[in-house]
Amino acid sequence: MTDTAILHIALQTMIIAAKLLAPILLTALSVGLGVALLQSVTQLQEVTLSFVPKMVGVALAVLLSGNWMLGQIVAFTHELFQQLPSLLGRG
Repeated sequence: MTDTAILHIALQTMIIAAKLLAPILLTALSVGLGVALLQSVTQLQEVTLSFVPKMVGVALAVLLSGNWMLGQIVAFTHELFQQLPSLLGRG
């Protein structure tokens, strides 16, 4: 296993992690921004008002994109297992 192969796998891992986290993070960011805007306009400073909508939004994002996320991680794992013999120098 060469340094180049290790760096390539690390780069692939970071890219897949960013792709998988994007729907969750973007949902939490947009819901948080919307709630913060609503709180500043109405001057309603309730802590649970920002937490509960984010939790519901993230749960909805996971529910809607969970199948795609699972497919991505399974494909990535299959690709790694297929590369395993060549990485170990036996293929």
